[in-house]
Amino acid sequence: MKTVTIAAVAATAMISANAAMAEGERYVLVSHAPDSDSWWNTIKNGLALGGEQMGVTVEYRNPPTGDLADMARIIEQAAASAPDGIITTLADFDVLSGPIRNAVDAGIEVIIINSGTPEQAREVGALMYVGQPEYDAGFAAGQRAAGDGVASFLCVNHYIAQPASTERCQGFADGLGIDLGNQMIDSGQDPSEIQNRVMAYLNANPDTDAVLTLGPTSADPTILALDQMGLAGDIYFGTFDLGGDIVQAISDGVIEWGIDQQPFLQAYLPVVVLTNYHRFGVLPGNNINSGPGFVTADALGLVADLAGEYR
Repeated sequence: MKTVTIAAVAATAMISANAAMAEGERYVLVSHAPDSDSWWNTIKNGLALGGEQMGVTVEYRNPPTGDLADMARIIEQAAASAPDGIITTLADFDVLSGPIRNAVDAGIEVIIINSGTPEQAREVGALMYVGQPEYDAGFAAGQRAAGDGVASFLCVNHYIAQPASTERCQGFADGLGIDLGNQMIDSGQDPSEIQNRVMAYLNANPDTDAVLTLGPTSADPTILALDQMGLAGDIYFGTFDLGGDIVQAISDGVIEWGIDQQPFLQAYLPVVVLTNYHRFGVLPGNNINSGPGFVTADALGLVADLAGEYR
């Protein structure tokens, strides 16, 4: 009988692991974002860095105009290309759950990120969920604003077709303890139109205490609107997500806080999780909440340097 040494076993294990790593897994991330939304650059950077560090191929796909029916088709096309895994947002369960379930049924591992809920991720058969519970984030923001004396607000919703965006506004209203009512506007995504609609609302409702925006797409034109109206720094202003102009406005005292859902983690972690799952059969036991976290003027630091890139 031959004696097998621990060193030999370890060497064999290392060879097997290296062989698995050499296979070159391929993962496709599908988002609901239109090409015009710069916030998703951080997602793309996190995806690329995860692919580079794990030695896998990654692809980013999205509907150019943000059309969710188009996104459903992109998920179907991604699944048909037989990747090792799909990382996708779940912006509208009714529209996207079918194609995602079909991918899972075809033997493709799926991780849901950014939008949707952990419960919905389980329902479509995904491995896990990585993201920020949107209603909870809005509610926490509303409670914070209530503590600062806010009793009315304008929610500037630049992507009203996505249910998660409305959850942010509704959570904020509930955190304040008031009805959402007509305090949410469909601003569209054109910067000039957003600026005009914010100004029109505030002119028609001059007693509005606060403005809430849902990301750089709506925040950046709102900054310009408030500046033009002479309200910058005088009206309470909070926003979801970060970007260069948002960070500067926080530093200048125009924006009170930005809710950071850490999109870098939403793209980076699924690549790491999927790779290790395929190579070693290990999987985190819980979903991962990437946010919310409040970024204020006294805690910018590294955030300011990396905003729009990795933060």
